[in-house]
Amino acid sequence: MADSDLLLLGGPDIIRLFQGQERSIVDAVRQAYRLKETGECRIPNCEYLRFPGNSRDRIIPKPAFLGGSFQAAGIKWIASFPGNLAAGLERASATLILNSVTTGFPEAIMESSVISSYRTAASAALAAGVLHCGKPAATVGVIGCGAINFEVLRFLLSERPEVAHIAVFDSDPARTVQFREKCTAYAGERRITAAADASEVLRMADIVSVATNASIPHLSDLGGRGDDLTVLHISLRDFSPQAILAADNVVDDIDHVCSNDTSLDLASRSSGNRQFIRATLGAILLGDLPPRAGNKAVVFSPFGLGILDIALACLARRLAMERNLGTEVRDFFPPPWTERVYPGVPMPVSAEFTAIRG
Repeated sequence: MADSDLLLLGGPDIIRLFQGQERSIVDAVRQAYRLKETGECRIPNCEYLRFPGNSRDRIIPKPAFLGGSFQAAGIKWIASFPGNLAAGLERASATLILNSVTTGFPEAIMESSVISSYRTAASAALAAGVLHCGKPAATVGVIGCGAINFEVLRFLLSERPEVAHIAVFDSDPARTVQFREKCTAYAGERRITAAADASEVLRMADIVSVATNASIPHLSDLGGRGDDLTVLHISLRDFSPQAILAADNVVDDIDHVCSNDTSLDLASRSSGNRQFIRATLGAILLGDLPPRAGNKAVVFSPFGLGILDIALACLARRLAMERNLGTEVRDFFPPPWTERVYPGVPMPVSAEFTAIRG
């Protein structure tokens, strides 16, 4: 590709490129977390874009720089409109721009809701593998039967083939039925059961993924469980401050996760400090801290860092270049202003300037 060209990757391209790449995706996420812990990244704090009189819908900018072998920068612009579900549309839509760190020019634009769901799922599967710490995982639980938890479950099963039972719950019974049907192809011989409520999932499962549309806490405890439970708190607003304060808490980034009225934000306000957060996943991956501590259920609450999107965008771009997939937009960038022809100007500005000086 020439410097003035741009690579365009649509959602179907990303799905095709990432087919069978679960291990590579998890590895990219692992590298990104390690680079964050060693300071080889930049993740600016960004305000959510919200709308007057509308507290539910939002669009979130996620700019980031990722160093190491990636050496890439970019931004994901992701919208969350829960009302889309009733209209038969996806809740989230997203676009990602990947920039060169040498010139700053965009090198690729790609659909990013797929990237977002895959990096979320890979992050959850990675955390489950690290934090569950060799404990048996016969049953995986799912609270929230949507696209994110489907991908989380898919990645979990690829990483933990020993799972024999899947327990699912959604406040909408129709979504529970839809989820079970969709999971059948991936479940194999595994048993899939619908739980009566979220608390039942917490009581029966070894690893539980929580990904709902909740905007305020609706779970007051962790089912009375101890260190035999690992919770992947993907949606961040499901547990009461009391439940969070009773858990062994691991996060991806302390400052980010204690913001925007998350359960951990509420817990920090309630307790007056953030000492209830024991570790970041990056510190555990580097061996600086143990995976678990105390006789408590561990709760992993990932804010969803932009560096993970950049890591997967780099992987997608590399695979696309190797497989000659995607659309090359030729001459996307304009010529330098000195070489542009304007109406009423018979020659490029640079040539006219030379003529005047001569």
